[in-house]
Amino acid sequence: MKAMVYHGAGDIRFEEKAKPQIIDPTDAVVKIVKTTICGTDLGIWKGKNPEVADGRILGHEGVGIVEEVGSAVKNIKVGDKVIISCVSKCCTCDNCKQQLYSHCRNGGWILGYMIDGTQAEFVRTPYADNSLIPLPDNINDEVALLLSDALPTAHEIGVQYGDVKPGDTVFIAGAGPVGMSALLTAQLYSPAALIVCDMDENRLKLAKELGATHVINPIEGNVVEKVKAIVGEDGVDCAIEAVGIPATWDMCQETVKAGGNVAVVGVHGQAVDFKLEKLWIKNLKITTGLVNSNTTEMLMKAIATSSIDFNRMITHRFKFSELEEAYDVFKHASENQAMKVVLSAD
Repeated sequence: MKAMVYHGAGDIRFEEKAKPQIIDPTDAVVKIVKTTICGTDLGIWKGKNPEVADGRILGHEGVGIVEEVGSAVKNIKVGDKVIISCVSKCCTCDNCKQQLYSHCRNGGWILGYMIDGTQAEFVRTPYADNSLIPLPDNINDEVALLLSDALPTAHEIGVQYGDVKPGDTVFIAGAGPVGMSALLTAQLYSPAALIVCDMDENRLKLAKELGATHVINPIEGNVVEKVKAIVGEDGVDCAIEAVGIPATWDMCQETVKAGGNVAVVGVHGQAVDFKLEKLWIKNLKITTGLVNSNTTEMLMKAIATSSIDFNRMITHRFKFSELEEAYDVFKHASENQAMKVVLSAD
């Protein structure tokens, strides 16, 4: 089969690999219908994860058709169309029993990282009964693809951990796929204000179209002052950091009000200035985390009845054989006005 294969920092190749086989009785093999590229995949390509083995197939998001199941798989059957969760969970270890599925002792985030992933014509998925979600007819394949990772990540680690409630004011630093997913899923909780900050005017325009009440471009002045001009001097109830750089962390810690929440979703690769001398007195809750995918099915039901056009998140579509071109477009997302790219089976 064809697959996107990692061969060390800066070296990924679209090449032939052996089709995966059932290894454990809880496995399934899924024929990929649609997959996508995540910022995490770009990070691996750039060398942020040296622990990833040479020869690893990338990708942890996908929609597909079950082709084969192991002898212990009970709830998933051959022919089912499924969402492939980015998190594989055994549901028997101590962490899984606490719903810390991202820290599953036997799984967690392993697809496209510790085991071969979804940017291939076929993928082996461990713990199929727990990690594959049957796809109903009222959710299209492209929106379903967002339910593999982007939407549950933003919802769980941003919106839920940020304790967004009806009437709250919310600041979202970053309008990339995860920040935009936080904007979309926050609306399920009816906040009073949704303020999105980004330096890309095209993304800010889309944010307004997808429900942001206010948008801010840092180029136009002090972000903290602009936020407080909207919500008042106290600041926002919840600040969601969705980039992973010191500048956006600073925005969040400086805009949140006493008793508020800072939810860190962005993947940070360097130290930040944690201004504890100012924060200790504010009774804040600061959270971090990796998606557990325990709200995917709830989000699927909410999306089915939502008036929001989640398809607007998809900006580019490619055939699977065009995977290298898709990577180039996503790598230069700003100049290509790319949000999420979809790759469909040829």
